[in-house]
Amino acid sequence: MGQAHSDTDKEVTLQNIQELYRKFASECPSGNLHLHEFKKIFGINSNSTEEEAAYMENVFRSFDTNKDGHIDFMEYVAAVHLVLRGKLEDKLKWSFKVYDRDGNGCLDRQEVRHIITIINKLKKHRDPAVSENADDICDRIFELVDKNKDSQISLEEFIDGAEKDPWVMDQLKLDLEPCGWFIGQQEKKL
Repeated sequence: MGQAHSDTDKEVTLQNIQELYRKFASECPSGNLHLHEFKKIFGINSNSTEEEAAYMENVFRSFDTNKDGHIDFMEYVAAVHLVLRGKLEDKLKWSFKVYDRDGNGCLDRQEVRHIITIINKLKKHRDPAVSENADDICDRIFELVDKNKDSQISLEEFIDGAEKDPWVMDQLKLDLEPCGWFIGQQEKKL
């Protein structure tokens, strides 16, 4: 009682989730969600920045678990469940998959720098005062997280580093703010 709640703390109801599924069915009558449809659902269009489009492509790739170039209904259900109701560790595992572009189970500096650069540009687009340098962030992440100093971050190091250091968590955890976004989409319909 008396606690303030942010948009991300709002409960997503069964009715909200059913509406999301209806949207999938109407947007994807074939039963498959392709990249261009995925971008459309998340509001990525010709007015979006290159960084926003690249970020959504990485997110799409992470949800396409069988790597067939589209998200089928079961992959979609798993994705919706993860982002709306998933546990922190599951979200960190998903974030790791987004970073791990080559799928080899380890993150190198190039992979981390790529996502950090995209996120940094998105932050600057929203707030021009953001002045963090992607290379500096990447170096600090490796210094704090790469425990065995092999110039790669394993899933275990990724999760451990994020859970132990709030700054690292803030840098590594990808957050689409799905509850806030989803509820905002529903309110636009009213």
